[in-house]
Amino acid sequence: MGVRIPPPVQKQNRMNKVTNYISEAFEELKSNVTWPTWEEVQKLTIIVAIFSVIFALATWGIDTVFGKAIAGFFNWIKG
Repeated sequence: MGVRIPPPVQKQNRMNKVTNYISEAFEELKSNVTWPTWEEVQKLTIIVAIFSVIFALATWGIDTVFGKAIAGFFNWIKG
């Protein structure tokens, strides 16, 4: 059987753990993360935007083709 800690002390202990975790996370971001340069950010943003447009157009095209194929199939069965 262990020692029972009163509830206010338990809450304070949890709060200290959360505060410690957040401060360590910020320290990790400041000291150990290699951040891209502004030029890299711009280049990669443009690449992502272009890929997103191409992917959206491809999805729209495939949806249109399958929609027409299914409509044609049901018209063929119906008629």
